[in-house]
Amino acid sequence: MKLLPTHNLKGDIFGGLTAGIVALPLALAFGIQAFGVISVEDVPNIGAIGALAGLTGALILGFLAAVFGGTHSQISGPTGPMTVISATLISTIWATTQPHNIETVIICMALAAMFCGLFQILFGVIKIGKYIRYIPYPVLSGFMSGIGIIIILQQVYPLLGMKSPVLIIDMLLQFPQKIGSFDHNALLMSAGTIAIIYLFPLLTKKVPSTLVALIVITLVSVLAGLPEKLTIGHIPSGFPLPFFAQHAVSDINWAAALKMAIVPGLTLAGLGSIDTLLTSVVADNITKTRHNSNRELIGQGIGNFTVGLFAGLPGAGATMRTVVNVKSGGKTQFSGVVHALFLLAVLLGLGRFVSYVPLSVLAGILITVGVGIIDFRGFKDLLKIPRADAVVLITVLVLTVFVDLLIAVGIGMIIACVLFMKRAGDLVENGYQSGAISRFDKELPWDDEHDIPEEVLQRIFIQRLNGPIFFGSITRFQEVMLDVPENVKIVIIRMRLVSFMDQSGLYAMENAIKDLQKKGITVLMTIVQPQPLYMLTSTKVIPSLIPESHVFKTFESCTAFLRREMLE
Repeated sequence: MKLLPTHNLKGDIFGGLTAGIVALPLALAFGIQAFGVISVEDVPNIGAIGALAGLTGALILGFLAAVFGGTHSQISGPTGPMTVISATLISTIWATTQPHNIETVIICMALAAMFCGLFQILFGVIKIGKYIRYIPYPVLSGFMSGIGIIIILQQVYPLLGMKSPVLIIDMLLQFPQKIGSFDHNALLMSAGTIAIIYLFPLLTKKVPSTLVALIVITLVSVLAGLPEKLTIGHIPSGFPLPFFAQHAVSDINWAAALKMAIVPGLTLAGLGSIDTLLTSVVADNITKTRHNSNRELIGQGIGNFTVGLFAGLPGAGATMRTVVNVKSGGKTQFSGVVHALFLLAVLLGLGRFVSYVPLSVLAGILITVGVGIIDFRGFKDLLKIPRADAVVLITVLVLTVFVDLLIAVGIGMIIACVLFMKRAGDLVENGYQSGAISRFDKELPWDDEHDIPEEVLQRIFIQRLNGPIFFGSITRFQEVMLDVPENVKIVIIRMRLVSFMDQSGLYAMENAIKDLQKKGITVLMTIVQPQPLYMLTSTKVIPSLIPESHVFKTFESCTAFLRREMLE
């Protein structure tokens, strides 16, 4: 990486600073959430420990993943899914060590982050990154929505100024009896935080509403004299030392600590890799670039290993921060470096001000993060998508919330693959299958295309699709749909050989159509088979995106339409 690119220096500096401003309250909030499973009564400075871990993770991972990663504009740091895993690990260690020892918790968490980094480096070396494309949309939708629900449930108690139980089921069962002891000051500050985050963008979007909420409500709490127990507390200033220089490692049972950390480390690595590469895809779609998935995993691995070395909170590529960076002008890895340098400045000089931040403010911020993670689009279409996709989505959602994140993804993948094999078998039996599964390659013109006038051919692009559009084929489908010449005015999508479309394929098609229409291109479809036609009409892709007059039952009728429209 060229550390100081000159072609977009101003954009990268502004984008990185903006992303750093957005990352600051999130890093504090995620750190507090991870260590918040330990009560203040047991460890009085637990808030400061969590905040420092979050800042350290955002700073180190943000810098190293930018330098060594493979995505141009990605911003990395603690994320919701990774924090949920970290919180589970911390609560498990705290519950199983007698007597309770915060030193053991921090060291085991550091080891888990280091294992996470080592596994991610291994994933990159053996080139496992390309397989992210085979995760079906219903699995991702159910998984991300489950993460969002977990984050919201975990913050309901802190939002009310109360200690949250560890298990989700306990959070639900104990809530009626604990609701009577809530702190009205905490509730008012949380409500104010949420209101500012959602309402301030109506005034302006140039300043991150999360930062505005953090500053405004913190000032109000200081003026109102909020009790210190409801704030983060003192955060040590200066760059953190490695964990073995900070804590009494000689008293640790290393065999037990390594055994306790390795499985969560693998879980963090798997989840962080998925989280990161999905964000890389988002960044590619916005910037029209192509990331290197295996290099990105290696960069994330180096970052998370180092984060663990300094007792920080492990993380991944962060979608919201990456989008903010790109929208603010960031185009290269240097924007990620700038973001990290801003957090370093906060850690070195502004830590004393962070200590006044109320915990309920961070709870309000995290609730908005949880709401943002939930896939409302997937729920909206739940009754319109194939029943099998709906079953996978709901199954993964329930398992994510009440059982385990990786178990949820694994079972979801198994169900999705079994159901797809059944669908493929049914299509072959019914005579719909064309013989090829999702061959989206450049093909010679089909026989019925020879009658198109030459002056029409020069201004149109024919996309011939062959086989079902499903979770295993959408990456190639997206690449093909992007391969449209600049001078084209009309794209014809030939659907005669597309016998089936699942939820992943539906959304890939919808996004491809929107991208073409943003370029001023008219999209036509011909000979749409019954099942894809039902998917497109039930979700209003037809006629909201493509008018019914642009969907043709035969290619000849499409040709006649072209003659009328273009020759006239």
